[in-house]
Amino acid sequence: MSVRSTLASRLARTLASNEQVSDSQERADASRNAGCCAVAALTPRTRGKVAGVLRSVVLRPREGVPALEAELFDGSGALDLVWLGRRTIDGIEPGRRIRVEGMVCDADGRLAMFNPRYELRPRPGECE
Repeated sequence: MSVRSTLASRLARTLASNEQVSDSQERADASRNAGCCAVAALTPRTRGKVAGVLRSVVLRPREGVPALEAELFDGSGALDLVWLGRRTIDGIEPGRRIRVEGMVCDADGRLAMFNPRYELRPRPGECE
């Protein structure tokens, strides 16, 4: 085995390990939010309350109407959040911790909440 392949293998194991630690931390954070459940436990056509981190935020118009879309990740899975009629929302940005509540639906095979109630949570290192 060459030095290059050994280093690449070691780097891949380190990155996978870091991702697992991050996932575990997200699950622990979500469980500390009373009344929240894991994204993996959500089912369409029910109300849900979930906490996690926003992985992405994009403006994606739907049928000519502005729509701000964000992906919430809690360590167990991802949930799409869609605010119709909005181009931006202060504080809704990648890396932000958030707790949301709303009706869960199936949108093109993915779990989603439209116009959820939300609470911005402190970033790591910020005071609550």
